[in-house]
Amino acid sequence: MTATIDSIIISEREPSPPSRLSFTPAGSPPGLLDGAWWPRSRDLFRELPALTKVLDTRWDRITHVTVNPTCWPVVPRKVPVNGHTVHVGWFAEEQDPNKAILLSYTAGRWDLLVIPPETDPAAAARLMSAAATPGGLLTASALMASEHTTRDAQETLWREEDWETDGGAVSANGGRA
Repeated sequence: MTATIDSIIISEREPSPPSRLSFTPAGSPPGLLDGAWWPRSRDLFRELPALTKVLDTRWDRITHVTVNPTCWPVVPRKVPVNGHTVHVGWFAEEQDPNKAILLSYTAGRWDLLVIPPETDPAAAARLMSAAATPGGLLTASALMASEHTTRDAQETLWREEDWETDGGAVSANGGRA
């Protein structure tokens, strides 16, 4: 007789690494985001337990999470977490692809910027700080676009510095311009 072990059960038992999170300070003026989450992968079934473990103690029991499926290859309907079940929903057009919405029956709603797992640590640190700014008026996608603009400008500056350090342009007659 052959036994088959469901891979979902195995992944559920593997300990998830601690979540990388930032939050707006308690009592600060409300903004469009309540903080940021930088998951280690795009596997919601594996990432949500670590996230909700932290949030259950901070905000009370998280009961529902919604995401935009654009950034998540699989969106499970339910995820077992700390002795209860978190229901997962998705909104393709209505929800910002860079945001997760977390709900608690007793404590309310929180909107978190979701930083892609492959993001450079320096960029992720800037994004986590920006998302935790009290009274922030930028949406999750606007923060991501701002970071891309900053990164592109920095790369252009580095290319120009490299070009200048290498001697700059050469004129048509072979001399330096």
